[in-house]
Amino acid sequence: MNNQPFTFDQIHIEVARNASDDFNLFHDKHKWLQITHNPFKGPIVLGYQLNTLIEDQIRLYREAHREDQVIAENNLRFSNYQITFVNAVRPRVPVYLDIKKTLIKTIPSLTIGNRIAMKSDGKTVLLGFKKETQVPLFLADTTFDSLPDLNEIQDRTTVPGTDYFLKRKYMNNGSVKNFLSGSLAEQSDYFDELAHIAHYPEIFPCSLSSGALLEKAQLENHDFKLNPMVYTSHEISIDRLYLSRLSNDDCLHILVKQLPESSDNTLNQTHIKLRTYHCYGLLQNNAVLFRMTMNLVPLEEILKNIRQE
Repeated sequence: MNNQPFTFDQIHIEVARNASDDFNLFHDKHKWLQITHNPFKGPIVLGYQLNTLIEDQIRLYREAHREDQVIAENNLRFSNYQITFVNAVRPRVPVYLDIKKTLIKTIPSLTIGNRIAMKSDGKTVLLGFKKETQVPLFLADTTFDSLPDLNEIQDRTTVPGTDYFLKRKYMNNGSVKNFLSGSLAEQSDYFDELAHIAHYPEIFPCSLSSGALLEKAQLENHDFKLNPMVYTSHEISIDRLYLSRLSNDDCLHILVKQLPESSDNTLNQTHIKLRTYHCYGLLQNNAVLFRMTMNLVPLEEILKNIRQE
């Protein structure tokens, strides 16, 4: 258990949302008031800020227990996160992260994993796990061999012959450092200009998918004030090899596929249909940097379910 509290201020939210181009009203210090029936009574911390805090603390945990050596020696190339969001985190309210003891499994292949839990204001904020594996745990079967040249496709359009919405982003070291600082991680652990060190964190490229979803929704004339959506879970697999090669100005093609809503895909123990997105981050030659499933639900449906209970 990590008894050290972490505290986000509003400036951390401002820095992180600006670095990742996340214009969701839930994080805006003024516009949160415009959200219909907003139960949070103020701006809230980004989900990917919390994910990055988890990433950084588990990195320190791995180093302290020399598990980073095991990861390297056994080519555990993929970093995987499964996060279920239960509550929101408010500025100036301390957050506590609990990293459970590492479990090592060898069947069917070597896996290093930790359960995680985060609490704030006496409530569970999120639950999940972080696992290191030789193959991605999520969306592993998706391939992109037949895609057209994404460099030739107009930004913020559907890739011809596919169901994928394309958002093109460019890596920027300054934005990454700001996102790390906004997530209470020490940026100098990742970047040192004098030593010519620039190690991109795992979550930052994934965080740009939030902005891609927002832009997709905006083009579809979604009303962010009357029909706000909230994350319920993230499932993320990141390729560490490709991540290690990432550098300033690299192009990242984010592909977003929205799945049809179904009564077979609902929020736990409710009849609320999930809105599920499969997101991929592709680099040069369609190398897949990350694979991710993001689930969202309308805030109105959650509040309605609470009232019925």
